[in-house]
Amino acid sequence: MVAPLLRSLWSTTRKPFSSRGTLFPRFLSTASAASATTAPNPSLDPSRLRNVAVIAHVDHGKTTLMDRLLRQCGADIPHERAMDSISLERERGITIASKVTAISWKENELNMVDTPGHADFGGEVERVVGMVEGAILVVDAGEGPLAQTKFVLAKALKYGLRPILLLNKVDRPAVSEERCNEVESLVFDLFANLGATEEQLDFPVLYASAKEGWASSSFTKDPPADVKNMSQLLDAIIRHVPPPKANLDAPFQMLVSMMEKDFYLGRILTGRVFSGAVRVGDRIHGLRSTDSGVTKIEEGKVTKLMKKKGTSMALIDSAGAGDIISMAGMASPVIGHTVANVEVMTALPTVELDPPTISMTFGVNDSPLAGRDGTHLTGGKIGDRLMAEAETNLAINVLPGIGESYEVQGRGELQLGILIENMRREGFELSVSPPRVMYKTENKEKLEPIEEVTIEINEEHVGLIMEALSHRRAEVLDMGPVPGHVGRTRLSLTCPSRGLVGYRSVFSSDTRGTGFMHRAFLTYAKHRGPLGNVRKGVLVSMGYGAITAYALTSLEPRGILFVSPGMETYDGMIVGEHSRDTDLDVNPVRAKELSNMRAAGKDENVKLSPPRLMTLEEAIGYVASDELIEVTPKTIRLRKRYLEVNKRKAMSRRLKE
Repeated sequence: MVAPLLRSLWSTTRKPFSSRGTLFPRFLSTASAASATTAPNPSLDPSRLRNVAVIAHVDHGKTTLMDRLLRQCGADIPHERAMDSISLERERGITIASKVTAISWKENELNMVDTPGHADFGGEVERVVGMVEGAILVVDAGEGPLAQTKFVLAKALKYGLRPILLLNKVDRPAVSEERCNEVESLVFDLFANLGATEEQLDFPVLYASAKEGWASSSFTKDPPADVKNMSQLLDAIIRHVPPPKANLDAPFQMLVSMMEKDFYLGRILTGRVFSGAVRVGDRIHGLRSTDSGVTKIEEGKVTKLMKKKGTSMALIDSAGAGDIISMAGMASPVIGHTVANVEVMTALPTVELDPPTISMTFGVNDSPLAGRDGTHLTGGKIGDRLMAEAETNLAINVLPGIGESYEVQGRGELQLGILIENMRREGFELSVSPPRVMYKTENKEKLEPIEEVTIEINEEHVGLIMEALSHRRAEVLDMGPVPGHVGRTRLSLTCPSRGLVGYRSVFSSDTRGTGFMHRAFLTYAKHRGPLGNVRKGVLVSMGYGAITAYALTSLEPRGILFVSPGMETYDGMIVGEHSRDTDLDVNPVRAKELSNMRAAGKDENVKLSPPRLMTLEEAIGYVASDELIEVTPKTIRLRKRYLEVNKRKAMSRRLKE
């Protein structure tokens, strides 16, 4: 009884599914796949398709805008920020991975791509811009275009897209029509500076409040009730974004832009159909370009065709050129490879990504407390996990290192911090080195990555921030008041990437949480010389066991503590920050000596200040070159690279020589 039922359930040529389950491509489980809906999808007329990416600086309202567009087109949204399906995205309120969904509007189908706003996840933007013909550039009407706005816009213009400018958050009291005109002129200047064509400079402008759920072609703060929706934006997409240029009669070709893994269906490849049509059961093969020509990777057949519609995944029978779809049936192709009909031996051009700017070394956790929390401890398992990550995330490169270590190259400390956080949640234990900037050498001159930084702070903090950034080799380009905000100052600077490592937490402390800092990669330029004094020394444990309150009482005047009584420590573990520039070896496990003499009064109660407990991102930015981060599923510890004190001193003397 059960076997025939399962066979009929998974057959794509028999009865369609009728249940209303939700299926996310990132977690395509057997149960959720069974509850997906089957949509009879004859190859769509390409003239009714629109492929659009939503691009913007971080926190300018992309994902909220996607929520409102989905709701406008009848999708059932289970919660706010429905496109953020990864647990870390919902916890942190940021978008980490690009995602595609389709919505229907006036007999047209719109494939919408939600993209991240952080510079560290720029690779997600780069790999999906080639899938679309248009883009919605979302700009906060209060803040104007910022560093990441420039980055994502440059990518869109490079691929010949004609963006639609959407000025978001116009319902805020500080935003006036004059301010919107000013931001519009700033965006126009940005287009011109990035080498936009005359067609691209003639961009349509809309005004919106994504939070309130409306968009308008003219400036208003409260549109009439009958047009208080997203219909004007959807109409503008249909009007201004060209349909894909597609040839349905040519053989099938698709460039893989995203990849997921599922325990039941195997590898799920997502991309835009470049030409032809594909149906369930078609024979296909994977191709990749090499220096010697095009190489065939694997041959197979399409076992499933899927398309994200709203917040659920629909199984389809066929898809045509210009559409963005997901397919199962191949085990080897990865992002950047071509999937095509078996008679095709031409690979599509791959996406060019910007080079990584920092690297970190991941290795086996060899501390005395290793193996207590995690389940994946060996170098082989760590290497397999990193290689799997490099397959799905092209912005990360993994290179084998010395022994059981791996060099992981990426765009920034946030991107690599997300990877480490995911690994520790999966049960990995590992030791991580501090970030190292990747230098270049051209014409025998050392070049380093320079970032563009925009800072918005209160006037009383300007002196402190300027002094801190001068130690980090920053150069101020512009400084002025923030429009509409009395007592606020905006600074535009360029700064080496190595100077900004770990600075975000220091910046938040210096500005008492009132400052904003945005950064994006600018270029490689001449090395600016050594940094100034950006960190104090540390307190290093020289004892093993449980930390005592008695010992910490005498250590408190020496600096800031990172530990509390009862925590485990070992020789070489960092337990605090020294008040001076040198390291100090201390004994945090020292207990009070007991005697048989009774004291006249009772022992005084020990009162300690709360310790400074570091998050993973703070730890990544804090550690120095001779230190490591010990990451386990339950704890994050800082330690010296060499645990034995005599070896540390010998290595420091060798470095000085």
